[in-house]
Amino acid sequence: MKSFTLVEALIMIFVFALAIGATSGFILMAYRAHGYEWEQSLAIEEARRGIETMVKEIRKARQGENGSYPIEHAGDREFVFYSDVDGDGKTEKVRYFLGQVSSGTQTQKCVTFSAGGSCSVNFSNFLTGSLKSAQVGVSAEGDLGSGSEYVEIFADGTKLGNVCQTGCTDCAGTWQGTANFDVTTQAQDDNINFLADATFSVNANCSWEEPNHKMKANFEFSFTQEILGTELKKGVIEPVFSTSGQVTYPQESENVSIITSYIRNPPPIFEYFDQSGNKIEQYPARLTDTKLMKVFLVINIDPNRPPTEYQLGTFVQLRNLKQE
Repeated sequence: MKSFTLVEALIMIFVFALAIGATSGFILMAYRAHGYEWEQSLAIEEARRGIETMVKEIRKARQGENGSYPIEHAGDREFVFYSDVDGDGKTEKVRYFLGQVSSGTQTQKCVTFSAGGSCSVNFSNFLTGSLKSAQVGVSAEGDLGSGSEYVEIFADGTKLGNVCQTGCTDCAGTWQGTANFDVTTQAQDDNINFLADATFSVNANCSWEEPNHKMKANFEFSFTQEILGTELKKGVIEPVFSTSGQVTYPQESENVSIITSYIRNPPPIFEYFDQSGNKIEQYPARLTDTKLMKVFLVINIDPNRPPTEYQLGTFVQLRNLKQE
């Protein structure tokens, strides 16, 4: 029997190792591809079940226990409505939304040393998503002890109101006369400038923190924004009945759960149509004229690799709004 030389044996070992490596690589690649497809199929099925539940609940939308209209908000990626989703005979407030809502607060103060003078502050670059609401609380301190001594407050040139027109004292050494204003419109561009303008009678010197000032103002700016994400979530608020018969839906009691993940389509995921099937783009028509809704989702656990994205879409008719 002919034996192998050392060189031949080494070559055979090398070829065998290459074959084993190639086979193992192929098996591993196939396993990963199969695993990815399996995860994708699970995500699709999860989304499908979520849409089925959503359609059932939206179809049964009805007036809230507090008399609210069945639809409260109809956005491109958020829909808020009232429906009995747990079958207890009571109407819950339900919110389906893509992404997450976050809030922030920033505080600045300014001071003037001039009689009847003004000062200003600026807030900018506070948004990382789309603005839902914004408010400012303004308080003042200084020579503010009479009816003619007060501070006018402006946001981007628009007058919001007055601070310390009543109820404040001269040089109090603490913030007084807090007034709150809605500034959602002014803050939409991620930049807002506030001006505090003292009346001409504000002229005596005060020395709290800054010596010899006439007036100082404190601005506490707060905002709520929605950050686009990949998780479709559901929030449910149970009605609360008081002994006096009033019904409320306290926002702090909202129970939020994830319906499905890996949503890849940009807004809209919700679209709205009137009785004639015409798409509704504007408010308040979305609230008053919607009779039919479309829910559309694009699912892909990893958009950087195949298989391609999977699309899920359906229409749902709101039964209790058909004849309105």
